[in-house]
Amino acid sequence: MITKEMTKEVTERIARLREKVLSAKPGVCTERARFYTEVYRENEDQPVIIKRALALKMTLEKMTIFIDEGELIVGNQSSAHRAAPIFPEYAVDWLPEEMDELDQRPGDAFYITEEHKKELSEIAAWWKGKVLWDRGRALMSQELRDLQDSAIIKATGNLSSGDAHIAVDFYKILEVGISGYFKEIELHHKQVDRSKMEGIRKDKFYTALAMGLESFQSFIRRYRDMAVYLSKETNDPEREKELQKIADNCGVIAEQPPQDFYQALQLVYFVQLILQIESNGHSVSLGRLDQYLYPFYKKDLLAGLISEDFASELLESTWIKLLSVNKIRPWSHTRFSAGGPLYQNVTIGGQTTDGKDAVNELSFLVLESVGNMKLTQPNLSVRFHKGISEEFMMACMKVIEKGFGMPSFNNDEVVIPELINLGVEAEDAYNYSAIGCIEIAVPGKWGYRCTGMSFLNLMRVFLATLHDGYDSQSGHTFLKGMGKFSDFKTYEDLFKAWQHQIRYYTRKTVEIDTAVDTALEEQVPDILCSTFVDSCIARGKTIKEGGSKYDFVSGLQVGIANLGNSLAAIKKLVFEEKRISKEELLEALENNFEGKEGEKIRQLLLNFAPKYGNDDDYVDLLLKDAYMEFIEELKNYRTTRHGRGPIGCRYYAGTSSISANVPSGAVVPATPDGRKAFTPVAEGSSPSSGTDLLGPTAVFKSVSKLPTEEIMGGVLLNQKLSPATIAKDGDKQKLVSIIRTFFAELKGWNVQYNIVSRETLLAAQKDPEKYRDLVVRIAGYSAFFTTLSPDTQDDIIARTEHTL
Repeated sequence: MITKEMTKEVTERIARLREKVLSAKPGVCTERARFYTEVYRENEDQPVIIKRALALKMTLEKMTIFIDEGELIVGNQSSAHRAAPIFPEYAVDWLPEEMDELDQRPGDAFYITEEHKKELSEIAAWWKGKVLWDRGRALMSQELRDLQDSAIIKATGNLSSGDAHIAVDFYKILEVGISGYFKEIELHHKQVDRSKMEGIRKDKFYTALAMGLESFQSFIRRYRDMAVYLSKETNDPEREKELQKIADNCGVIAEQPPQDFYQALQLVYFVQLILQIESNGHSVSLGRLDQYLYPFYKKDLLAGLISEDFASELLESTWIKLLSVNKIRPWSHTRFSAGGPLYQNVTIGGQTTDGKDAVNELSFLVLESVGNMKLTQPNLSVRFHKGISEEFMMACMKVIEKGFGMPSFNNDEVVIPELINLGVEAEDAYNYSAIGCIEIAVPGKWGYRCTGMSFLNLMRVFLATLHDGYDSQSGHTFLKGMGKFSDFKTYEDLFKAWQHQIRYYTRKTVEIDTAVDTALEEQVPDILCSTFVDSCIARGKTIKEGGSKYDFVSGLQVGIANLGNSLAAIKKLVFEEKRISKEELLEALENNFEGKEGEKIRQLLLNFAPKYGNDDDYVDLLLKDAYMEFIEELKNYRTTRHGRGPIGCRYYAGTSSISANVPSGAVVPATPDGRKAFTPVAEGSSPSSGTDLLGPTAVFKSVSKLPTEEIMGGVLLNQKLSPATIAKDGDKQKLVSIIRTFFAELKGWNVQYNIVSRETLLAAQKDPEKYRDLVVRIAGYSAFFTTLSPDTQDDIIARTEHTL
């Protein structure tokens, strides 16, 4: 049995580096935008993939680099810590419109100089009409543009940034090194038949890949040369040795595979960094880090080349570097990703390919180091399975107790069998990892967007169902309904009307996704990301063209609990018990429950109708039936990669709605569950705030009745506990036991915890400077509480606080 006491304190070095990044004000870096604009302007005749290779080359060779005093892991995304690069090829119209207000945002503020504003205005003017946003919109019909603008279906983030939601093949990268890919590219490049149109395209593809790898090597050598220079400048003998080691590490990994744990970790971070520089996508994840780095760690430990303490310090250095990476989004997208998350997920635990427990010494070290840092990055996930040890689960509880929302748990007992059912080879299925929030994919073998395509606002669809298809917020009737609610004679009439509407909107999400995917494929092919995903090189295709081994995609459905509660309220109080007439309900909704009669109706809806999250079949099964209408319709469609190489090319459901419940609720009038107009809807698959009254076990039972095996985009469940609830070891063991029951017996998909008191959150609202590093769980990710907008803060405070 592995034994491990998690008692280490961070070193002075780590504390200093952590503070430096935490103290950095989020800024804006214009370097990448400048370089990409210059290359695109001067090479307009070149194929887009060559333009992107040339632009990446200029960026990696000219961008500002630095090595901070005391750093052990090196590499920066932009010219300063937390300074977000601008990616003009995706979207630029928002820049002139929002630049002057960036530092005035209610959450996720950025600080930009007047000089940079002027430069970005000029850059935006050149790109106008040439960007992904414009192309994606042009590929949509007017109906789809109206749907997108109505916010019933939201794909803003997909059009204003890159894809990502992916993990590359770190096993192969560490085995062959960067240089090992050149031979494979050369082999396939030689076989290209340039007499065919496909051959011409492949020729440019392989040329771009080689150029991208050469640029990557040059980038790493720049850090080697800087470390050599700094080693000669320092008067500190110890720092001189550290800088010489950094130089040696960079010199090795630029040319060949890493030789030790330190080099392997540095290369992993460089790959992570380069993918963030190449593309504006988020949820670029690091896969099963405790598995692919363990051979290096074990070898070095046995040979006496590394100590556990130094390995821990290297890991903590890496987590600080991940935090320094930043992304700026248009405000319309920012509200769906409150707290500025990058969702850089690290997965530990789980099983080996032969079904044995995969937890090792490095798993404990990763867990402990993340807990020591208490940062928002990386987003730590643990793969649970029946054979996971009590010791490791208790170690997880001690990190959860720290109150920053990590780790999150995913369930092998559901995920692996369902991946195999989808056609994923067993060996690959056992090697899945969490991507971004809680969604899953097989690193290095999966295409983009295992989740995070368009957001579907279920409650807007439901309200349209009640009004013969009419959407009051946009003024459109996108699909004529089956009558008004006042005309329905039975609950079955209502459900048929729901079927009619939800199947239409399901198709429209796919149509919007198809337009976005087509634009992404045409406009912004990723070079290095495609290099590091099987089988792009062999097929001569980017990921978007069908280069990956597997292709499964999920959108996100928002307002699940509200849908179930609304259906139950209508069925019980209107059709069965007749406490509320159809006319009374419609009038109350129209008036947002104002007045004495409106409030009376609202109290009936809140207090006398079953609520999802309390293990009540009445509401839970109504919700399941309604959700299945979406899921069954979704099975009729295929992604744009269908027939082009990958296995699958299917869509499935997903509930990992990040912070979308707040902006989604902001465009939804009053609903039949008693929710007032324009307030947040429920997040993920969690119950509506304050309605889950019977404790966490009842919530588990309700969630387990969802068609979990059909929701492979993730069944995200947040729970909030007071710190006192798990203060004692016996309480921690009780929570472990509850989680085991949820996963092993109820086949739950995911659970994650906020361990923070309401009093602390309220105090942080009043005195944000005092709580600068307070981290909370938003949905499938954690964020600094004081950077959130007030409405998102209020939503977290309002969540039900359970006891065990």
